[in-house]
Amino acid sequence: MRPTETERQSPRYARIDVWEPDEILESIIEGQFSAVAAVRAARPAIERAGVAIERRLRGPGRLVYVGAGTSGRLAAQDGAELMPTFGWPQDRLLLLIAGGPNALLRAVEGAEDQDEQAIEAVRAHGIKACDVVIAVAASGTTPFTLACLREAKMNGALTIGVANNPGTPLLKEADHAIFLETGPEPIAGSTRMKAGTAQRVTLILLSSLVMILLGRVYEGLMVDVQATNRKLHRRSEKILSRLTGRDAEEIDRALRHANGSVKLAFLLLQGFGREEAEAALSQADGHLRRAMSLIVEGAAAAQPSLRAG
Repeated sequence: MRPTETERQSPRYARIDVWEPDEILESIIEGQFSAVAAVRAARPAIERAGVAIERRLRGPGRLVYVGAGTSGRLAAQDGAELMPTFGWPQDRLLLLIAGGPNALLRAVEGAEDQDEQAIEAVRAHGIKACDVVIAVAASGTTPFTLACLREAKMNGALTIGVANNPGTPLLKEADHAIFLETGPEPIAGSTRMKAGTAQRVTLILLSSLVMILLGRVYEGLMVDVQATNRKLHRRSEKILSRLTGRDAEEIDRALRHANGSVKLAFLLLQGFGREEAEAALSQADGHLRRAMSLIVEGAAAAQPSLRAG
């Protein structure tokens, strides 16, 4: 069987084991730059996927990450970071990695070949049309990952395929395909290197774009962070201080009144009432800038009737 690009031995690195340490490191660094270049080449596909994901997630659906081995661990890491960074609800996040949670820390032999377990997992978690599945596999052929994508797609879920080999089933069958052309690795088949870097950067770009489009960032700040512990409370205070310039006492009072919601606290600090602010945020689907415009427009519209009265 002809090896895939990510498995193929490259003449460029054939004598890497006899190079000097500085040469080895330089070649690996070179590979990392080429990985980022591969992501940049895929930017149009990442953008299309991100816009489609945001549209689907305007509803109540979940974001589902799927993968095996290195790809699965990278996918799980990106998903896990959405909660503390963007306040993404835990009940709207699902991480499916071949071999289960144990595979996050060590290799689980044969897990990636378990396509039946993948189908069972999709069915058990009730993945359906309102959900989004991001399936990641360097080879583009991993049975577990491919089976998850196929089963989820049959149920109507939006599917995103990320792979480092062209023309593979994962890319052909996904609703949105993101091909990362990283080529052979400095150590043949070690896809934690160039392929892994490209996947990691792609996932960062994709999830960050989606969260920004969903209104979970304002003025470059993480305004959906929830002050659920001391560290996050301090972060919330800093965010509100930068946005409003108010003193610590006012900010602390607003956060308490808003039950830890930075967005609601911000609107309260602008002088808006709680009910008015909550209604605007709901109408604006959580977009803070849009909510402020709605409140201002509502106030302006009320002025003529007040004068007429």
